[in-house]
Amino acid sequence: MNINQLSKRLMAVAARIPAQAVMADIGSDHAYLPCYAINKGLAVKAIAGEVADGPLQAAEQQVKAAGLEGEIDVRKGNGLEVISAGEVDCVTIAGMGGTLITSILNEGKEKLEGVKRLVLQPNLRADHIRKWLIENDWELIDEVIMEEDGKIYEILTAEKGDAEKPYSTRKELKLLTGPMLLAEKNEAFLKKWKREADQLEVVLKNLEKAGNQQAAKEKKQSVLRELQLIKEAISSEESERT
Repeated sequence: MNINQLSKRLMAVAARIPAQAVMADIGSDHAYLPCYAINKGLAVKAIAGEVADGPLQAAEQQVKAAGLEGEIDVRKGNGLEVISAGEVDCVTIAGMGGTLITSILNEGKEKLEGVKRLVLQPNLRADHIRKWLIENDWELIDEVIMEEDGKIYEILTAEKGDAEKPYSTRKELKLLTGPMLLAEKNEAFLKKWKREADQLEVVLKNLEKAGNQQAAKEKKQSVLRELQLIKEAISSEESERT
């Protein structure tokens, strides 16, 4: 991967950056995405944020090598600390767990003033992000699920709007699996949730061995409910029409 040829998942993130954006890429990893976005005319200015010195230096070196010091500002900071309110109109966060992405968004909520679009690529627990979007009045406008090098990724795009709109029916199921992904049910979607169901079946067997301890009983109920939802999602390989 380089600044001219991104991975499949980062290409999908880049494709969702609005035209002429001023973007902030949080956890930028060599600043590949901002460099690509500037070079392809997707963004006019970018901030690449990193919290650790090693990745920060790698991003600085990449930006310098690309001759983009005037367009990309590499900054050190935790999450959205690297931007000021009103400074950017698009925020991208890719390659982290959904829980961490949610934490970054929650801790930096005041920095999202003026941001028109969020493009988020969690490696797991995308449902945590969907719940955060609803709680903070961000409307999910697009979802993608794909497989790359044996791993399955989701990309969620949100803008300020009617946060409940995508969940008019079957909210619990759609929060877990993604309303648009559930409607499409592509190969990556089915593979992911069949794999998740198999893993939960193993968890259930282990919980059975734990006996009647209260914590185990509560965990078992939670796992059973999630497994029930997953089985509902993959029960038919036909696309949802609701």
